[in-house]
Amino acid sequence: MAASIIQLLPDHVANQIAAGEVVQRPASVVKELLENAVDAKASDIKLIVKEAGKTLVQVIDNGLGMNTTDARLCFERHATSKIRQAEDLFDLHTKGFRGEALASIAAIAHVEMKTKQDQEELGNHIVIEGSKLVMQEVAVLPKGTSFAVKNLFFNIPARRNFLKSETVEFRHVMDEFQRVAMAHPLISFTLIHNGSELYNLPSSNYRQRIVNIFGGKTNEKLVPVTEETDLITISGFVGKPEFAKKSRGEQFFFVNDRYIKSPYLHHAIMNAYDGLLKEGNQPSYFLYLQVPPHTIDINIHPTKTEIKFDDEHSLYAILRSAVKHSLGQFNVAPVLDFDRDANLDTPYAYKNKDGEFPTIQVDGNYNPFAAEKPRGNSFSSSAVSASFKNQHDSTNWDSLYVGLSQDSQEVSSHSFENHEITGSLFNDKEIEESPSRTYQIHKKYIVSSIKSGMLVINQSRAHQRILYESFLESITVKEANSQQLLFPVKISFSTNEIEMIYTIKQELENAGFSFDEFTKDSVTIKGIPTSVTESKISIILEDLLSDINLEVPDTSYSHFDVMAKSFAKTLSIKTGTFLSEKEQENLVNDLFSCKEPSISPTGKSTFKTLTLQEIDNLFNS
Repeated sequence: MAASIIQLLPDHVANQIAAGEVVQRPASVVKELLENAVDAKASDIKLIVKEAGKTLVQVIDNGLGMNTTDARLCFERHATSKIRQAEDLFDLHTKGFRGEALASIAAIAHVEMKTKQDQEELGNHIVIEGSKLVMQEVAVLPKGTSFAVKNLFFNIPARRNFLKSETVEFRHVMDEFQRVAMAHPLISFTLIHNGSELYNLPSSNYRQRIVNIFGGKTNEKLVPVTEETDLITISGFVGKPEFAKKSRGEQFFFVNDRYIKSPYLHHAIMNAYDGLLKEGNQPSYFLYLQVPPHTIDINIHPTKTEIKFDDEHSLYAILRSAVKHSLGQFNVAPVLDFDRDANLDTPYAYKNKDGEFPTIQVDGNYNPFAAEKPRGNSFSSSAVSASFKNQHDSTNWDSLYVGLSQDSQEVSSHSFENHEITGSLFNDKEIEESPSRTYQIHKKYIVSSIKSGMLVINQSRAHQRILYESFLESITVKEANSQQLLFPVKISFSTNEIEMIYTIKQELENAGFSFDEFTKDSVTIKGIPTSVTESKISIILEDLLSDINLEVPDTSYSHFDVMAKSFAKTLSIKTGTFLSEKEQENLVNDLFSCKEPSISPTGKSTFKTLTLQEIDNLFNS
């Protein structure tokens, strides 16, 4: 008989494999621990993070706590208090339910847990390292539970090396914290990173919680949405169209107090904003959906951020209609008459009155042929002209010009110093007569003749390449020139965005920006690069933050590169811009003085050449 080749894996190995699905990065640990704290009916939750969670992720709550048996059992695989049987999966009212989270976390980190129930005098203190129980003892503890996860992936070096930079990882931690905090406004949350308190969110309503997270300026951007049907109850807020951004980041769906991602429902929102947004802009929305638990399936994705609805089409229609109704109800959507003036509306007092015919008054004594006589001291035009005729008769008009010829002769006798022009910087005649070397086609391409044929340049991509190399040199090699603003500009951002701007503050200063003050929800700028106008400051910074999010840079050079690309993209001349001949020539000359003139910063061609042979083939074919 052949030896069996299938064997059961040891528990610690099985836990490490499961950790690959449950724990992808420190943010995954934050999500699981925060959701456990919410399920424990805590009213105050504190999150402490060091080095973006690589060194420490600690969650402290004042929830129910656990007894001695539960404290040890919670680290076993598939051990959970959330469900009892398979049918419970279709009627979930809690967050975590698989029973793998704590076992997986304990397999790849040093975990220290302190827990105590309210009715107990003593609590339990447990230390587990790599699925091995190191210590378990009773201790004097406050009510609730504290989980401290240290040295994540200490026994899997490859996974630890796979983690991104601290900035990127902390951004993910912030995202998870915000999602849980927004879903439960009645719970107070605190976030501390590397010893500094970033968030201290008191218990409040939904609107106040959103404002506390994303800054005070958010309040004026919100439009309430409410709708109640048998299928779904919708509440929450959408952003006004004028505050829409190109980057996604403030789009939140919550189904039964659980954050989800749904491209299908997002399309319903975009459909409701049809005709109100600029191309490429994304509106903000914070929508809370309540549906019967048996009509959704949560267990379809490992991260549990995607949900399967029973009747998606109806939800789509209801959501689209609710958002569109709110935009119209609060006069966010434009009325049909765009130039309507409220002052021209008929007052209510006049709506029942009859119209009156205007009266006509006729002066019977008026004679158009009678000479008008001056009356008293009135100075009419007729009186003035009549007196002028009496004083100056037509016969002596030449007396007005007596001595005029003599004066003109005296003037002509004077001599003025003659300033002879010795030279000119430009030969105007030569410039006028020289043939035009470049032509602009459809305000998009510049055509120039060369010895071998013809050159077609994409003006927008070419300008991007010129600006990119200029900014990159300014940021990396030398400090760029900065122009001081007469009045400093204060721009509002969310706490997360302020944190990102602060991390690249040095690079921005090298580029020519000068900062005056940083707060939790705003930044004050007192100086900008010479090539940037004041009106484009907020657009540049928003585009930059969006590009950083998309590129996810890990090295300092990447930050430089992304910044230069973002500046070049925002400030470059766009398709449809008319250029004079001189501007066309300057663009062509600047392009071919670049190090890489043929490729734009995004890797696309800046120009194409048509040889004489290729042009001849077009006519000979």
